[in-house]
Amino acid sequence: MSEALERLTARVRACRICVEKPLGRPLPHEPRPVLRPSSTARILLASQAPGSKVHLSGMPFTDASGDRLRSWLDVTSEEFYDTEKFAIVPMGFCFPGQDAKGADLPPRRECAPAWRAELMALMPQIDLVLTIGMYAQSWHMGAARQSSLTETVRNWRAIWEAPARPRVLPLPHPSWRNTGWLKKNPWFEMDLLPFLRSEIRYRLG
Repeated sequence: MSEALERLTARVRACRICVEKPLGRPLPHEPRPVLRPSSTARILLASQAPGSKVHLSGMPFTDASGDRLRSWLDVTSEEFYDTEKFAIVPMGFCFPGQDAKGADLPPRRECAPAWRAELMALMPQIDLVLTIGMYAQSWHMGAARQSSLTETVRNWRAIWEAPARPRVLPLPHPSWRNTGWLKKNPWFEMDLLPFLRSEIRYRLG
């Protein structure tokens, strides 16, 4: 990791903005920012926010969602956690807590405005961004994001062929809550995943 990116990452990991200067209610627990930026990886996983298990482990995707995501990408855990290969920078760095139904709350609104542009500027080598969920798609895709996640992901070929760089592929969240979505949209596993895996393998050499 470059010295500049290392310094910035240390600042992010010490961040307490969601407790000390929150937008709305403060984070209901002690902050524990989780991210794995990289100066060498060509692939960025722009995910949503850590879940409760990741909050405890301090490592991204150490849960069932991570197992499904690694299956989608067709990579091993060793490849996935190799920062020479993958940068993992969620939209919200801390576990945001849960709602009354036990679902994770949206990413904290403080994170992306405070840190994301600066982090991206220090990772110019990224040439593929996997936008996982609508929050990452809103930030990284702008007007290319459709009115629903399904429409956005279904439009992946046009998004891929757009002249903007780095290239972007939209993905649903790999949560178990999206199992029904996967069954309703078989084209995702039939069309998008083979293409995604070929692009991943190309970049991993």
